[in-house]
Amino acid sequence: MAFATVAEAIAQSPGWVTACTKAAPFVSSGLFFAPFPTIQKVIAKNSVGNLPLLPYSSMVANSFLWTVYGGLKRESKVIIPNIVGFLLSIYYSIQYCRICPKNASNLPGTVNQHVKFVLFFLISSVLIVGCLAKDISLNIIGKLGVSVCILLFASPLSTLKTVVRTKSASSIPLPFTLACMLNCFLWSVAGLLEMKDFYIYFPNILGLASSVAQLSLRILYGEGRSPLPL
Repeated sequence: MAFATVAEAIAQSPGWVTACTKAAPFVSSGLFFAPFPTIQKVIAKNSVGNLPLLPYSSMVANSFLWTVYGGLKRESKVIIPNIVGFLLSIYYSIQYCRICPKNASNLPGTVNQHVKFVLFFLISSVLIVGCLAKDISLNIIGKLGVSVCILLFASPLSTLKTVVRTKSASSIPLPFTLACMLNCFLWSVAGLLEMKDFYIYFPNILGLASSVAQLSLRILYGEGRSPLPL
């Protein structure tokens, strides 16, 4: 009830809501560019340190699914930033896998498992769109997109145990976390009040909460004595 009241109060400022909706695609592009400095440090040091692969592999699957979803809805503000994200996330993943130790199993999991994870979503989405009616495809792709989107936003928390044990939050990339926070806020507003699309606003509200949690860990623990400051 309280949530509905807040939503109604915000909706009374249509100019503000429209501004958030227009800004969301641009901030999404910024989100996808956010890991670039981190990957450049990885390349310069020729070490992935304690960084997980999950944020980058899940970004590949996430951006592809939302490109397909946007295509089905003919929504350019969803399509364009996610095409950018798909291309950038492939670059990030390739650079990470090139430098990552071949026998690494704490990414979480192995490189091979991440490749299979990404291929599963890419192939599945193509088959769904090619074999099912548009309405059914939209519903399924939306559900898949929500699942992977939540995984993407929460992925830096996959190293939570390491953060607490080492008292260092350097495995949580600060640029990516800040970009996620702003991105999720804007898409939560756009999805809930402008587009009225559950598949848009629901994962972004959860992503906003996840980003706040990650930022709190960064403030609490800082970078500690990590071998790879980020």
